Amino acid sequence: MRKFIVSLAILVMGITIGNAQTDRKESTISASSNIEAYYFHFNTRCVTCRAVEAQAKADIETLYSGKIPFKAVNLDDASSEEIADRLRISGQTLLVVKGEKQIILTNEGFMYATTNPAKLKSIIKQKVDKLLAQ
Repeated sequence: MRKFIVSLAILVMGITIGNAQTDRKESTISASSNIEAYYFHFNTRCVTCRAVEAQAKADIETLYSGKIPFKAVNLDDASSEEIADRLRISGQTLLVVKGEKQIILTNEGFMYATTNPAKLKSIIKQKVDKLLAQ
């Protein structure tokens, strides 16, 4: 019985220490829990690609009065490699991030940016408001 209690105590201490180290690592990885929006793209872009960026940027700025930064990131630029790796992005992506949570809106962006911008704005508002509430 004594061996069991000692083993259990060691296990609990190990988990506690591991969690503390994980918490420190996560706080380093996600420097803030603020919401940020990104549009990842390449040098060569079609009209729809440009429309997704422009519409999403306008919607976020309009809906959140500049409180949520919108960043366009060119994946062909070597300086974007770090953020793309950190967020695990390898292609064109419309992304909203809060800490470790990511909402990918790429499909909605390409579906509605040119054909139904009001629908895209509504979807962005719904998803971002949900993140704000968390």
